[in-house]
Amino acid sequence: MKHKPQRNEAPFAYEGLDRVIHERARLSILTSLVTHPKGLTFADLKQLCALTDGNLSRHLTVLENAGMVEIAKGVDKNRSLTTCRITAIGRKRFLGYLSTLEQVVQDAAQAATPAKATGHVARLAPSEG
Repeated sequence: MKHKPQRNEAPFAYEGLDRVIHERARLSILTSLVTHPKGLTFADLKQLCALTDGNLSRHLTVLENAGMVEIAKGVDKNRSLTTCRITAIGRKRFLGYLSTLEQVVQDAAQAATPAKATGHVARLAPSEG
């Protein structure tokens, strides 16, 4: 069994950066859906995320297979209507992802803060700087 490092052993591993979410289009889709809990039509989601039909469809399939979104197809005024909603699992995974992302931002901000404010200096190895 492989040893999984603890946060204090590997503080910059960020295990919570979910690979399913950590992609620009899927991050945009989930952000749109989490802010619209009743769901969005395919057309509205396409516009909000600036995606083509094919790209949106492909990314929605990935998210649906991961159980993060549900897609309902129906008819409205004799026109097909596709509605997308974030699932409870999707919301939980997305919020966990955001929590990890907040830690990334805090760590980077702390490293960028001048030594005067923090009392210490983050140093790079000569080959890194």
